[in-house]
Amino acid sequence: MDYGKHQAPQGYEPGEGILTTLIRIPVRIVVLVLVLPARMVWDALTALWHAADRVLLRPLGRALAWLLDTLVLAPLTWLYTWVIAPLGKAAAWLAVALFIWPWIGLWRYVIVPVARYGIAAPAVWLYAHVLTPLGHGLRWIGTALLLPALYGLGNGIGWLITVLLIVPLRFLWRYVAVPVVRYGLVVPVVWLYANVLTPIGLGTAWLLSRLWQGTAWTLGTLWQGTAWVLAQLWRGIAATGRGLGLAVAWLVMTLLVAPIGWAYRRILTPVGREIAAAFDVAWRIAGYVSRAVGRALAWLAWHLIGAPVSWAYRTVCTPVGHFLRDAVWAPARRAAAEAGRAARAALTTARETVRQARRDAWRALVGAPAAERPGEPRGIPARTLGSTTTVPSAAQASESPLGGDPFAKQG
Repeated sequence: MDYGKHQAPQGYEPGEGILTTLIRIPVRIVVLVLVLPARMVWDALTALWHAADRVLLRPLGRALAWLLDTLVLAPLTWLYTWVIAPLGKAAAWLAVALFIWPWIGLWRYVIVPVARYGIAAPAVWLYAHVLTPLGHGLRWIGTALLLPALYGLGNGIGWLITVLLIVPLRFLWRYVAVPVVRYGLVVPVVWLYANVLTPIGLGTAWLLSRLWQGTAWTLGTLWQGTAWVLAQLWRGIAATGRGLGLAVAWLVMTLLVAPIGWAYRRILTPVGREIAAAFDVAWRIAGYVSRAVGRALAWLAWHLIGAPVSWAYRTVCTPVGHFLRDAVWAPARRAAAEAGRAARAALTTARETVRQARRDAWRALVGAPAAERPGEPRGIPARTLGSTTTVPSAAQASESPLGGDPFAKQG
């Protein structure tokens, strides 16, 4: 009965060695000491980055976007809409008016009429009434008069060529050249090839084939012997090399590969796994520590800076701001509004006075218009709802459509 399986040490997991259990706690402690500062620096930089992004970068980006839109895009849009686009349209219209419309007019009203009525119409008339009848007449002359004469002349010339050239050449070919070539050249060459050259070629070929067969048999025998000797030598060398290779491979596997594999499996793999696990655990523990330190610093910052500032803002700044808003800013704004309205009323009255003085001066210099010259007096026109112009010290005219006092007849 094997008692080793049931009496494993506490904390010893299956598949792990004693070395793994021994180095786990020291490695994790050392890694925690090394990782904790790095994690705290990382968390501080992350918090600083988020704060800078929330407080500085986003407002700065919005301000830059607003500045870009206000100072660059809006002027460029306005410039494009109200300057460049109208100038472009004007330039396009000017270019069309100066360069395209003249050519269109020249083509439509000069070139086309000249080409149609000065060239095409006369050419069509000339073709239809002069060239076509002339061509028909020339064709009739050629068909009725010239072709029979040319046909007869051609027949005569053909008969002369046949009698003077073709018949003698045919006689020479049939009765002189063909017999001379056949019986003076072809027949002797055929007899020479069949009775002399063919036997000589067959004998030479038979002799060369016999010589080639003997040479090939001799070379084949020598090659087989040489190949057998070389094969025996190669087999011996291969057997010796195989033995040496097996011996070298056994030595390498026993002295090098097996120790390296054992060290990798038993030492390097557990140590590397424990170091990786220690880094993971130390990073999480450092995160907890860093978070606790950050919360403590935030608590201190709030109670030392944030709470006093908030108390001062609520207790001092807010009442002072409300007092300034209600006691100083609101009366000043109302006074400024009243002063603005009074100034606008004074400017309106001064403008009306200057306008009336100008009209009176003009009447004194030029005279009253024809409608206002001595005659039946006219009442002052009634003011409508849309009119805001009044004349000081002038009696208001009746607003009745009849132009008189509606209670005059009753009195």
